[in-house]
Amino acid sequence: MANLAIEAVGLRKSYRDKTGEKVVLDGIDLAVPEASIFSLLGPNGAGKTTTVQILSTLTRADAGQIHVAGHDLARRPDDVRGAIGVTGQYSAVDKLLTGEENLLLMADLKHLPRRDGKRKAAELLERFDLVEAARKPASTYSGGMQRRLDLAMTLVGDPRVIFLDEPTTGLDPRSRRAMWDIVRQLVADGVTIFLTTQYLEEADQLADHIALLDHGTLIAEGTPDELKRLIPGGHVSLRFTDDDTLTNALHALGRGFLDPSDDDRLTLQIPSDGGVASLRDLLTHLHTAGIEPADLAVHTPDLDDVFLTLTGQTPTPTHNPANPTDDRNDDRKQEIAR
Repeated sequence: MANLAIEAVGLRKSYRDKTGEKVVLDGIDLAVPEASIFSLLGPNGAGKTTTVQILSTLTRADAGQIHVAGHDLARRPDDVRGAIGVTGQYSAVDKLLTGEENLLLMADLKHLPRRDGKRKAAELLERFDLVEAARKPASTYSGGMQRRLDLAMTLVGDPRVIFLDEPTTGLDPRSRRAMWDIVRQLVADGVTIFLTTQYLEEADQLADHIALLDHGTLIAEGTPDELKRLIPGGHVSLRFTDDDTLTNALHALGRGFLDPSDDDRLTLQIPSDGGVASLRDLLTHLHTAGIEPADLAVHTPDLDDVFLTLTGQTPTPTHNPANPTDDRNDDRKQEIAR
């Protein structure tokens, strides 16, 4: 088994309000391998941000054993802080400062020598394509530039583990994909990413492993493809060149139905979980019968289907400020640095 960057066993957290005790995390277990992308999904109020706050030392857990970057979080929180970085939904960029000044501020908070801080700032400005804007106020930056600067600030301390809490909220599709490329490169360099997001396409594109959190409990885990196979509705589409071949295929397989979206009525849909074994079995039956489809496509439910089926809610890429368990801390990066 790969070395774990994050390991939590029996993680629990509850709050008390006017209605009594509210359990936010009900004994969840997490295992995140090094140099991977782990995505925690769930509806608003499910406990995602509370989980990030606990793992990043901003909130204490009520119970549970937690190790981050090899350090016991309860016994060595300072070592954990030195090994992690956090980029929240709301940017920690000081818009009155220039991009360079924001990076130098983080270098000071990380207690880097002045020369090392300037060198690191220059490297990050180059890496994130911000050299031309380095001495302009961050208030003049586009949304995508501000998010790149925000992530660059996280990297000043060379963290081994980065928590990205809804990092692309509000970005246009092009800027979002640019951020994805940056995240992939970080992982290629050995960094571990713990991602929370309401954009399920983002988790599908990036995550090696996904955990679905609902009402403080993990209700499903796996790779994106494994989670999709939990939901019925998957099928294989086989397109043929003529009616006779389609009819022969239907007889050979003993199941299937015509694709209603195909006006030519030459496409057969076969229920399937999309797995390798079932696809191999399907093709073997066709080959034995001497039938070869003109085209084949595998269709599986997407993560939106998984989310809706397992939680009973549609994903909402917005923040609910009225939910006390989902509060964001705009200054979390500075607090961790201190």
